[in-house]
Amino acid sequence: MATKRFKELKNLSKDELTAKGRELQKQQFEEKMKSVAGTLSDTATLWRIRKDIARVKTLQTQAVKAAAGGR
Repeated sequence: MATKRFKELKNLSKDELTAKGRELQKQQFEEKMKSVAGTLSDTATLWRIRKDIARVKTLQTQAVKAAAGGR
């Protein structure tokens, strides 16, 4: 069963997925810096961002395979 976040990401275009991936990586960096500085209030955000990045990369890979007529 697909998660709510995955369903939302699935409706994005290829360019939107790329932009979302960059945005998430920037957000991940900022949250890591907060963690190092000791100002991060919710440590679960790092986990959520990492999972969202994986979801975006999965969708990008699926799009490439579908375009290539993959299996």
